[in-house]
Amino acid sequence: MSGRGSVDGLRSSAPLGAMLPAVFAEDELAQHFVAGLDEVLAPILNVLDCLDSYFTPALAPVDFTRWLGGWVGAETEGTEAEDRLRAAVSAAAHLHRVRGTRSGLAEAVRLAFGVEPEISESGGAEWSARPLGPVPGERRPRLHVTLRLPAPTAADEHRLDSLVAAARPAHMPYTVQVTAMEGKPER
Repeated sequence: MSGRGSVDGLRSSAPLGAMLPAVFAEDELAQHFVAGLDEVLAPILNVLDCLDSYFTPALAPVDFTRWLGGWVGAETEGTEAEDRLRAAVSAAAHLHRVRGTRSGLAEAVRLAFGVEPEISESGGAEWSARPLGPVPGERRPRLHVTLRLPAPTAADEHRLDSLVAAARPAHMPYTVQVTAMEGKPER
């Protein structure tokens, strides 16, 4: 992980020498002393000047975006590609709003794997003008998520299981399955 350290040649956006009282304006020792402080403070001031960019996942440094992902509760594991990481962090707030819904689960899986999952569930919704109509859906709750990947591994199934456990409706028992993609994968 890279850090926000000193940057050779980075100039301060607010040099301290110009802020000293007039009596020190011509004092070479005082000016050199605060110039050293400027060099130490310049990266901090640079971060503060660009702070809005740090909270925009598309613009923030990758290490900060990973930290931001933990801060906003993005469903990441730390090994995803940079574009997937940035997409997951950008979508985190939206995914929290749709958490527990079929579309929220599908979007979380799509962001993590880049593939559309197949989701089957027992629920249903129906409207009736008459009371005491039949209850839609199946009696027993169930959720099954199938993911077709070009070259699936055991780690993919574990990742999918963790993701579904976190994004499913809390009361819903679930199963997951990761299989090989049939035919030639799309590019």
